Amino acid sequence: MLDQPQNHASISLPLGFRFDEINPDRRGSAPEFTPPLGVLSHFSGKFVGTGFNLIFRPNSGPPTTTTFPKPVTPPPPTPPSENVLELNLTTEALSFSPPLGNVPNRGLEKQNDIRLNGVPYVQQISDVTNPETGKADAHEVAIHFEPGLWMHVPATTTTPVLGASLARMASIPHGTTINAQTLEPTQTIAGPPVIPPVNITPFVIGSNPPNLIPFASQKAANQDTPRIPQDLTKFMAAGTITQEMLDDPNTVLRDAIAGKTIKETIVFTVSTAPQSPEFGGGTDNIAFLLGNPAGTAANANAVQMTATFWIETVEHTITIPIFKAGDLPLRIEAQPAKAGLPTPVFHVEPPRDITAPITITVTSTQIQYSQVVFLNFAGLTWPHVSVATLVPAEPVPVPPFAWT
Repeated sequence: MLDQPQNHASISLPLGFRFDEINPDRRGSAPEFTPPLGVLSHFSGKFVGTGFNLIFRPNSGPPTTTTFPKPVTPPPPTPPSENVLELNLTTEALSFSPPLGNVPNRGLEKQNDIRLNGVPYVQQISDVTNPETGKADAHEVAIHFEPGLWMHVPATTTTPVLGASLARMASIPHGTTINAQTLEPTQTIAGPPVIPPVNITPFVIGSNPPNLIPFASQKAANQDTPRIPQDLTKFMAAGTITQEMLDDPNTVLRDAIAGKTIKETIVFTVSTAPQSPEFGGGTDNIAFLLGNPAGTAANANAVQMTATFWIETVEHTITIPIFKAGDLPLRIEAQPAKAGLPTPVFHVEPPRDITAPITITVTSTQIQYSQVVFLNFAGLTWPHVSVATLVPAEPVPVPPFAWT
């Protein structure tokens, strides 16, 4: 198993900090009320895992994109190659803070006030790609940091007439903020998810259907294209970066659950351009990304983000060794379905003596996601795709009913 990040960034709320209504007469507190979280109740604690990231980014040529601070070997073709396809094997830590509580939003005239609830989060992603070995290693280079909020919005009856929804609000250091939404209810599947393909091929801005413009860097066997890493021979031999992954990055997600017993999956998709009847949301970018006030000479204008999440209940069988009541609790790691994939660890306190090894069935929560950000530059829309499979970072307590 690849070593996971040990330091988890998080948003820590002060002890006793809790949103609530302001009582107008300032005498006593408002009635206690905790709005629901819906599916967001599964976003609790810390998760770690592995993934894959692909991004077409502008190629400005020397001395910046491919030579500073360290030259890329072998160097990509010099401009006018306007883009570089960067591939990253990744590790990730995703930390959720306790819920905010009662967040009042004020309605006007016929629309009553509503009360939101939400979960702060921090996401940190590191590149662990090693061109020397064609594998992931423990030398991490940070490539993404994202503080944000997941919010549950209740249904409203007048302004607007809209069902309950989820909103993800986030800030990204490169200079983009997002507000992505979706309506509830989410979809629940009895069993594993059906994960559709995703295409990384760029297309002409505004074309509908998309006028796809493929690039040589999308062929894994090519060794002289604007791509980082340039030569994928060792990666293909190791099975860490393959042509199948370039054709469809969601291959990584399907491979991660192959052989696992998944009892239930909750699915939802949030977007900065949500489907009707949901509306609102969007992206906002700093001036450098827009390039000019009209955004027509963009350096990398992030115009849309869509992300699908699969929250999975995974069943494991673990073996309990000989144990005497009163001994220190055990920590038992679940068996990975495939070497190198993240696996949860279980906190085990048998309620009785175990005189011979036994097996018990336990479950854990697993989060998978596939995110696509559309970047506009050089007359094209360039898909930036990130996928990951995440498991609890801290030991999962074995519940009492597991022993019956």
